Amino acid sequence: MKSLSSFPLLTIILLSCPVSWAKSQEASKAPAFGLKLSGYLKTDVIYDTRQSSASNGLREGHFYLYPDNVLNCLDSMDMNASPSFHILSIQTRLHADISGPDAFGAKTSGVLEAEFFGTSEADLNGFRLRHAFTKLDWTNTSLLIGQAWHPIFPTECFPGTISFNTGAPFTPFARNPQIKLTQKFGKISAILTTYSERDFMGTGEDGTSNKYLKNSGLPSMNLQLRAQLAKTGLLFAGLDFKTIRPELKTAADYHTDENLQSLCGFVTLNFKTKPVTFTAMAAFMQNATDMLMIGGYAVAEVIDPVKAIKTYTNLNTFSSWFDITTNGTKFQAGLFGGYSKNLGAGRTIAGPEFGRGTNIDYLLRISPRVQLISGKTTFAGEIETTTAAYGTIQADGSVSNARPVTNIRLLVAAYYRF
Repeated sequence: MKSLSSFPLLTIILLSCPVSWAKSQEASKAPAFGLKLSGYLKTDVIYDTRQSSASNGLREGHFYLYPDNVLNCLDSMDMNASPSFHILSIQTRLHADISGPDAFGAKTSGVLEAEFFGTSEADLNGFRLRHAFTKLDWTNTSLLIGQAWHPIFPTECFPGTISFNTGAPFTPFARNPQIKLTQKFGKISAILTTYSERDFMGTGEDGTSNKYLKNSGLPSMNLQLRAQLAKTGLLFAGLDFKTIRPELKTAADYHTDENLQSLCGFVTLNFKTKPVTFTAMAAFMQNATDMLMIGGYAVAEVIDPVKAIKTYTNLNTFSSWFDITTNGTKFQAGLFGGYSKNLGAGRTIAGPEFGRGTNIDYLLRISPRVQLISGKTTFAGEIETTTAAYGTIQADGSVSNARPVTNIRLLVAAYYRF
């Protein structure tokens, strides 16, 4: 049994804050900080009909992406056509909403959120940071500073799956340190975000790392518009731009400053009525490995063989999904569907490729779900069917001769919210 000193210090501080702050407020009778704790306990029971390696999912497969390719043994039997079973509670979460006195003429607030999902496979059950940001709200302007959802993951328009993947790899999924400025113009808002990478990172010759973006010397940028449609509709549309520098020096030990620019565009739509909520997204993505999507980038050509200086090109991906759910208070049913397509580089490449699922032609998922709700307790079930079509990488980075493999995940989850 762990000693008290090993219990996360952050949790002790949070639990002690309401008492000390309440005393402070009674004494001063002046505007002071407030703290509201919430979260949930969640346990997932998981059965898969096919294997998925660590690169095709996270935390022992809890965060599921897609099934492994065929891997034949000496007897020609596919090793990956074998089932697996697991029970995990690592998604359990603690959330703190913080309020405080006005500053610079704005209402101030903050969010601190963590869970036991860990930061790597070796850190399973580890207490990790999810969100930590400060927000200032004026009449028509707001400023967010800290770690929050990636700007292509609008929190008002995301899938309601039971699976922790929340629709990934069909929807962009990441949390990033960022500065986000929102300006309202009636029913339309313009949102400008500049951000970096932390737990969700790109990949290259040296493996997964945020150094490729850091070494470019430039932050990623996102510009989008949010529009209110009638009374219950929302539309998000935007562009995302980033620059990476894959190498500082070449394999021949020469300096290189070759970099790669990537552009992503997306549209997200949400309509909510009393009986149902419908959400959908379509996105064109370049080098979206850091958002847990298939694709990446490749060496375009070697422009100086002696110095081993290379140029790079994006591997492009089209992705789309829809989600529909009923809005009952005791029973809810929903359906998620997703499709993702490898579009290649659009030009001849020299290779190699760096990314996720670069030998996958397309991905397809359909997952119906149900939830039974009683007070703070919810029991949920989901059948998630994911198909990955593996094939041969062509000269332009596209994939041909694809052969689909499918996994069916049976998921039962229990929530206790507080």
